[in-house]
Amino acid sequence: MAAALRGRLRALALGGCGLLLGSALAAGDERLYAAVMPALRVLPPEAAHGLALRAAALGLLPSTRPDSPALEVQVFGQRFRNPLGLAAGFDKQCEAVDGLYKMGFGFVEVGTVTPKPQEGNPKPRVFRLAEDEAVINRYGFNSHGHIVVENRLRARQETQIRLTAAGMPLGVNLGKNKSSADAAADYVAGVRTLGPLADYLVVNVSSPNTPGLRDLQGKAELRDLLSKVLVERDLLPCKQKPALLVKIAPDLTAQDKQDIASVVCELGVDGLIVSNTTVSRPSGLRSRQRTEPGGLSGKPLRELSTQTIRDMYALTQGQVPIIGVGGVSSGQDALEKIRAGASLVQLYTALVFHGPPVVGTVKRELEELLREQGFKNVMEAVGADHRC
Repeated sequence: MAAALRGRLRALALGGCGLLLGSALAAGDERLYAAVMPALRVLPPEAAHGLALRAAALGLLPSTRPDSPALEVQVFGQRFRNPLGLAAGFDKQCEAVDGLYKMGFGFVEVGTVTPKPQEGNPKPRVFRLAEDEAVINRYGFNSHGHIVVENRLRARQETQIRLTAAGMPLGVNLGKNKSSADAAADYVAGVRTLGPLADYLVVNVSSPNTPGLRDLQGKAELRDLLSKVLVERDLLPCKQKPALLVKIAPDLTAQDKQDIASVVCELGVDGLIVSNTTVSRPSGLRSRQRTEPGGLSGKPLRELSTQTIRDMYALTQGQVPIIGVGGVSSGQDALEKIRAGASLVQLYTALVFHGPPVVGTVKRELEELLREQGFKNVMEAVGADHRC
C-alpha cells in the first residue's frame, strides 16, 4: 500500500516537473528557468537527469542565435563554431545528440561507452550539493555498450556529417568494462567500433569510479595503452581519422603531470581533456552530502581544474591542444581556462543548477570579455597567461 502510494506520488512529481520543464524549454527564458529549476530539484538527481535528457531527445528546446565569428576555433583538424562543448556524462548512451546541439553547444561529447553493456554502480549514485553548486557522482560507467551506441550513431551519421561541416563536431568518450582483464583491448575495440563515427575520441583513464582505472595514468601503463590505441586509430578505414585525446584527473602529482606530458608528446597524441572529477573535498564545502564517495564536479573543481590546465599547457609547451572542463558556469570561468591554455571548454554540472540558458550566457559573457581584454577572437586568447 505504502509502496503503491509512493509510486503514484513519484509519477505525479515527474509529470508536474515535466510540465514545468516543457514550459521553460518552450519559452527559452532565463527567468523562467530560475523559477523552474528549484521545482525540478525536488526529483532525485538521476531521475531529473533522465527527464532533461528525454526533453532534449524530443527536441523540446528553443533555437539559439548564430554565434559570433570571434568565438570560432580551429583545432584537431576541425572547425568549431564556438568553444563551448557538452562534457561526457550527460548523454552517456547517445540518445539526444541532435537536441543537445540545439542548446547552442559548439560540440557534444557522448559516453563514456564501454565494450559490453554494464549497469554501473548501485543507486543512489549521484548527489546534488546545492549549497556548493556541485555534484558528486559514482555512476561507474553505466553503459549500453558499443553495439547499441554504434547503431545509434550510424542512424544519424548523415546528420552528423552535416553538423560537423557546420562547425559542430562530435566526440565519443571511451572506457573499459569493470570486469575486463585487458584494458587496452577494451579501448582498442572502442576505437575500431566507434572511431569511424566520431570526429574525436577520448581515452578516459581518469574516472574515480572504476577500480584501478586511474592507475592507467602511470607513465609505463599510459605509454603501452596509447601506443596500441594509436595504431588502431591509424588503421581505421575512414578518410579523415578521428583525433585522439586523453582525459586526465585533477588529482595528480607534479611527477604524474610531467610523465603524462612526456608520453603524449612522445607518441603524438592529438590532445588532452583536463580534467575529470576530483576525489578531493575542498574544506569550504557546506552540503551535508559532501562526504559521499565519488567524483566531485562543479564550482569547487574550477580552480583545481584550471591550474591543471595551466600546468599541462606549460609542460607540453603549448603543442598539445587542451579541452578544459571543471566548474565552468560563466564567461569568466571559460576565459580563465582559455587563458590558462585551453583551446575549447566544456560544461555539464552548470546545467544541473542553471538549465540550458547557461549555454547562451557563457557564450555571451565570453564574447564581451574577449572584446574588453583586447582579443579579436578566442584563438588569440589561448594560453595568454603564459605570455604575460
